[in-house]
Amino acid sequence: MHSITVRPYTLNDYDQLLDVQKEAFPPPFPEELWWSRDQIKSHITTFPEGALLAEIDDVIVGSATSLLVTFDGKPHTWDDIADNGYIKASHQPNGDSLYGIDLCVRPSYRGKGIAQALYAARKETVRQLGLTRFLAGCRIPTYRQYSDQLDVKSYVKAVQKGDIKDLVLTFMLKQGLTPLQVLPNYLEDDESLDYAVLVEWKNDCL
Repeated sequence: MHSITVRPYTLNDYDQLLDVQKEAFPPPFPEELWWSRDQIKSHITTFPEGALLAEIDDVIVGSATSLLVTFDGKPHTWDDIADNGYIKASHQPNGDSLYGIDLCVRPSYRGKGIAQALYAARKETVRQLGLTRFLAGCRIPTYRQYSDQLDVKSYVKAVQKGDIKDLVLTFMLKQGLTPLQVLPNYLEDDESLDYAVLVEWKNDCL
């Protein structure tokens, strides 16, 4: 077993962070959607506490990016909440919630607890900053297989009950996150039919 270290990322980590993105999202995924150096710099400058990476034996194997928002329950898109990946315009320094806009793990390192370690670190950030909750827009990539049988809300309920295993939402549920609402047109995502599910983990220290 190799130990996983989670720490803030810096601009010096950019090349390896890009390698993680390239491995996780190979062509035909559009390379303009990989993190750019300017976006990474903006994450670090705007909210360094939300810019995290995971490494094993000095190899960067995953990353997670978050910002602060004030939760109001209004529908939104990924571009709205993430400021098109820069977070500068959407980050609210006095917000009550940590919002995760990205989590990425090298496929060659999946199954080693890396995503769980990054989520544990995000929860610890929520506790340390005294925030109310953690939020994320969760993809539902298995939904396309069931869309002719179930509307999206029924699908989410079936995943919650354990009747269907979704590649992403089932993992989120195992991390203790709870679905709050369906977000249509969240992100261009054929597998999820452009839907996401807003999920929440409430600060267990409040």
